[in-house]
Amino acid sequence: MVRFHGNKKGLRVFAVAESFEKHDKKSVLAGIVMRRDLIIDGIVYADTVVGGNDSTDKVLSMVNRLGRNDINCVLLGGLIISLFNIVNGKYINEKTGLPVIAISYNKSLGLKDSIYGVNQKQKIQDYLKLEERKPLKLWTGKTIYVRIWGLDLLDALHLLNSLVIQGSKPEPLRLATLAARAYRKNLKY
Repeated sequence: MVRFHGNKKGLRVFAVAESFEKHDKKSVLAGIVMRRDLIIDGIVYADTVVGGNDSTDKVLSMVNRLGRNDINCVLLGGLIISLFNIVNGKYINEKTGLPVIAISYNKSLGLKDSIYGVNQKQKIQDYLKLEERKPLKLWTGKTIYVRIWGLDLLDALHLLNSLVIQGSKPEPLRLATLAARAYRKNLKY
């Protein structure tokens, strides 16, 4: 487990969020590198096939294209993106050596019965391999749900609390979502 120190302003997270609509063939991924003091320090884009199976590879390619050794953690705006294109956070942690935190904002009974698309059986197996989400109550009083690899729950809570200005969405993910949405609006997927 990696220890995060609350007073290290230069700690950097790499946050990945997506934007797509059901009729799109591709989903835009935006990755934002942000320091703990909320200074943006990098941006990178990729796309995934809506309903496909390429999201994990795309996130890894984004990390690799950045070519940086100063990123301390990967934040994912969910693991089930682009109509069941399932991101393998554990694999990203293993390949990069970076802690990975995947965040969702709502309680759910699960999506197993909703999964469809290319390689449906494989998608269901991948979904069933995901660890249970753990609730975290932020300093704002909001509860989020996380899956974490390479970091303990208390350190994840401290890190996320340092990145939330209001509500429940950490700033790096909020900005990555805005960047993905803005980029997608200029494309014809």
